[in-house]
Order: sequence, then C-alpha cells, then structure tokens
Amino acid sequence: MSEVTRVVLDAMGGDHSPGEMVLGAVNAVKEKRELFVYIVGPEDKIKGELAKLEYPKEQIEIVHAPDEITCHDTPVNAIRSKKESSMVIGLKMLKEGKADGFVSPGNSGAVLVGGQVIVGKMKGIERAPLAPILPTMNGVTLLIDCGANVDAKPSNLVQFAKMGSIYMEYVAGIPNPRVGIVNIGAEEEKGNTLVKETFPLLKECKDINFIGSIEARDFPNGAADVVVTEAFVGNVMLKLTEGLASGLMQKIKEGMTATPISTLGAALVKTQLKKTLKTFDATEYGGAPLLGLNGLVVKIHGNATNKEVKNALFQVETFKKQDINGKIKEYLLS
Repeated sequence: MSEVTRVVLDAMGGDHSPGEMVLGAVNAVKEKRELFVYIVGPEDKIKGELAKLEYPKEQIEIVHAPDEITCHDTPVNAIRSKKESSMVIGLKMLKEGKADGFVSPGNSGAVLVGGQVIVGKMKGIERAPLAPILPTMNGVTLLIDCGANVDAKPSNLVQFAKMGSIYMEYVAGIPNPRVGIVNIGAEEEKGNTLVKETFPLLKECKDINFIGSIEARDFPNGAADVVVTEAFVGNVMLKLTEGLASGLMQKIKEGMTATPISTLGAALVKTQLKKTLKTFDATEYGGAPLLGLNGLVVKIHGNATNKEVKNALFQVETFKKQDINGKIKEYLLS
C-alpha cells in the first residue's frame, strides 16, 4: 500500500463553511485510500456535517477548534490573538510535522501571515509567493505571485521564476517550462523599474527557460507556462481572468437557452460543451500554494465548494509524492 498523505483542512472561514469543506474531504477520501484528512473546526458543527454522509471513518479525524478567523479580522492581530482558531491550530499541526499540507478557504491575509510566521520560510527564501495554476487556451499556466508580495524586489521575482519552473515541471508535467515576465510590451526596454531591473537577471538564469515579456492579452493564450510578476499586478490579472471567465460562461448559457431553437441546439452539443467548459474551470486544479515555506500551505477561494476542496487535497498528495519542497531546496539553495 502507498504511503498515506495527511492533510489538515481548515473547515472554517469560507462562505460555505463548514458544509462544503466537510463534503469535499469526504469525497476526497472516498476516491483515495492513501489520503487522511484532519478536519479542524468546532467539533459539534463538524460532527453534524459528517453525520449526513457515508465515508470511511478511519480516514477522517476531527480536531476541535472553538474559534474562527473571519474575513473582517486584521491578519497579524488574528494570528497573534486567536490561538484557538481553526487556522492557527491547523498551521501549528503542519509546523509540528503532523501533516503533509494545510488547506484553507479563510482570510487570505491571515493565511499568508500564518504560513510565514507559524510554518516559516525555507532557509534562503526571501519571499513566499502565492501561485495558482490557471487554465488557458493551450493547457495551464502558473501565475506567480498573485497576492502575497505587493512590494517585491528583482531578486524575489527571480526566485519566483525558479520555484515556478520546478512546480510546473513536476506537478503539471511540463518539461523545461517557458517563463515570462508580465510587461506592457514585448520589447526589453519597456516596463516599470521593477520589470526593467528583473528582465536582465532572468535572461542570465541558465537554469530556467526565460522567453521574455508577456503582455496580459497573451496570458489566456498560454504564451508562457510560468508567468512572473509582483502580487499587485498578479492579483489584478487573477481577478480579471476569473471574472471574465465567469461572465462568459454565464452569457454562453443565456444565449443557448434564449429561444426554443437555441435550446434544441444546446441539447445537441451539451456533452461536448461540458467537456470544453471543464477545461476552463480553475477549481479543477485545486488552490494556490504558498511556495517556499517549510510545509505546504494551500489557499482556496473563500467561496470554494466541495469540488475545489477535494482537488486541493489531491494537490497536496501530488506535492508530497513529487517532493516539491525537497526539489526547491536542492534547486535554489545548492
């Protein structure tokens, strides 16, 4: 039997907590016998949700946490003061080596602060970036950083590029992934000070496949496998991409049911359309890992449903099997 992957799931802090979190955990362990999930949150609420479901009891354990960090809490103060919250207890479990990864839908700022303060950064890592995998016309692309470091330095972006290359090669299975930096034009001399100072450093990196600047319009076409930027621009790109994808899907559905004829046509293409739309569903790829920490912390959407939760738990399993942290240490710090 394969080695068990143990994951801590923060069941609180999301729009659909704890119900969708618990359902996602149950669906995950039903599919994978090598997965064990610690569900952290108020014991009575978690028990109530589990009582509605059939699942292998030996693969799930409740860890009681009476408190919760909400979206209204100030991240630093919440991590310091809410010691009995599901997030703090879960991150401490990861720090103590009781699990291989931590997944949370909670307060993004608190996840970032808690990951770096409680779990800690690897030796030699300057900043830990958030790095979601997003669907494109040609497959998937890693956007790094999308929310953790709004005041990054050139050396930070170089580390992001290296960590992103490792992630895409061993998690997404893309050999020698193409790395691009977000810019306002393709020419090397364009960009703000950060981009202009980072560009030559990336060109000099012999251990990444740097292809130059990437404009935002090229991102959906999969022009690069790893797209490097600081968190302000990255977060704007992420939110715009998610919003546009959601709006287009809604318009497609409306258009295909607008008249009896279009509804009939929709019925004829329904199966293929579902397959196509599924490839553009970001929740199929799990959450955004906070790379460069001593343990794997994965942030999922605050409105995550059970499908995203399940895929994020699977993401931790892949991360462990491929020893991504070990590869980052070897690659960056040797």
